[in-house]
Amino acid sequence: MQRVSGLRVLAVAPKSAAILVALVLAAGCSRLDNSTGYIPDAQLLDEVTVGRDTKTTVGRILGRPGTEGIIDENAWYYVRSDYERFLWREPVEVDRQVLSVSFSEDETVSNIERFGLEDGQVVVLERRVTASNTQGISFLRQLFSNLGNFNPGDFFNDDN
Repeated sequence: MQRVSGLRVLAVAPKSAAILVALVLAAGCSRLDNSTGYIPDAQLLDEVTVGRDTKTTVGRILGRPGTEGIIDENAWYYVRSDYERFLWREPVEVDRQVLSVSFSEDETVSNIERFGLEDGQVVVLERRVTASNTQGISFLRQLFSNLGNFNPGDFFNDDN
């Protein structure tokens, strides 16, 4: 009897393994969505009045922006990006929304605009890329080439 039950376990094991492998492969193909940034809701945006509200009141209603004007300080930018990625691939930006609130010289709201990916080019706000092997020399060669580039006499300065 025990031998028969052992055969049953062996008959079920390949099916279970195949199902497990199929589930793992299906999970590897799943899409992951990620959103970064902040865009105020339309209800909050309706509370801001052009020509009346100031930077202080906009800050209270909408919150401080993630980015302010770089050249001049008369614009606030709220940016939100949506990314889609598969587990083994680099994320792809599928949507970007930019809300621009412009201010006049007396710091009252002069204009409110919305932009998206369809309105222009994708602009990389920050690029974190480290150039490696800039001179065509390997890391180890750079490390060991510095071993002979010092003079022990420099440590014992006789000018004092």
